[in-house]
Amino acid sequence: MDPVSFWATPLGWTLITVGQVLLITVGVLIAVAFLLLADRKVWAGVQMRKGPNVVGPFGLLQSFADMIKFVLKEVVIPAGADKAVFIIAPIITVILAFMAWAVIPFAPGWVVSDLNVGILYIFAVSSLGVYGIIMGGWASNSKYPFLGSLRSAAQMVSYEVSLGLIIINVILLAGTMNLSEIVASQSGYAWNWYAFGGGKDTWPLVVILFPMSIIFFISALAETNRPPFDLPEAESELVAGYQVEYSSTPYLLFMMGEYVNIVFMSAMISLLFFGGWNPGFLSQSFLDSLPAWIAYTIYLLTFMIKTVFWFIMISMVKAFVPRYRYDQLMRLGWKIFLPTSLIAVVIVSAWRVFVVGS
Repeated sequence: MDPVSFWATPLGWTLITVGQVLLITVGVLIAVAFLLLADRKVWAGVQMRKGPNVVGPFGLLQSFADMIKFVLKEVVIPAGADKAVFIIAPIITVILAFMAWAVIPFAPGWVVSDLNVGILYIFAVSSLGVYGIIMGGWASNSKYPFLGSLRSAAQMVSYEVSLGLIIINVILLAGTMNLSEIVASQSGYAWNWYAFGGGKDTWPLVVILFPMSIIFFISALAETNRPPFDLPEAESELVAGYQVEYSSTPYLLFMMGEYVNIVFMSAMISLLFFGGWNPGFLSQSFLDSLPAWIAYTIYLLTFMIKTVFWFIMISMVKAFVPRYRYDQLMRLGWKIFLPTSLIAVVIVSAWRVFVVGS
């Protein structure tokens, strides 16, 4: 059989898809390992400490040492816990965290599943993510984990509303829910990025879209339970919240799911508002004139640098912003972010219809 025709068969398609999934999964895991080290280094630097620096050169192997430690520890399940649900909860959390990456484009055409409704897919997967945390808190058969899981559910649902409305602004301007097309619509120079207005036809919208990108960033902190919105894990009130009864590999899976979601949100900010793989200082015609391997290397490195930048910003917030009270958290989400994002949708819609449409 011709090798080309083999890859068009169901078996060939399956092998290609499995290979793509493994490549993305392994790549994200390695990225999370080093970004977790970066997170700890940033926090240590702000507090004038050294941070991890013993395991491996400059502490580079610290995350892998931590993983081995968690895997080798004994799995302790409380006597009164629902054992099946207790084990399934962290597995669901980490699987859903990785599923969201299926529609993330790393460069033109470099995406596992280039869905036309990629944004809807992300909404569906992220909405299911809360179930793993609720199941973990409930199955622990303890008041503190259960209260922590309820807090997390309320917090994630509250800020998903704001995130959804903010993304609608981008969908209105791009005219598509396909993430690859959204990034392609921001090609060229940086003033074409949606955070800066989205180009010559919509540049006055920068006064709306740039604040929306900042609100998206803050909402992403709340959605992923990051400081200053880490209320579900508030040690002073809930003894580490929904995961207090977890240890060993199940605890590792919860933490892995959380950090995969954090990196995912960093990637989403880059894709939706800051041009994704587009460098912003090179014209599209110049990039098209380069050899393919050089152009795709630039695209991939650009996307990675932007994602790492936003992850470092999330780490900086963790280092110097004090934790919110729960009433402040809910007030910010429902009384400030929700009305603001609704007004933004109305303004962008009106501009799209009456100005760009005419």
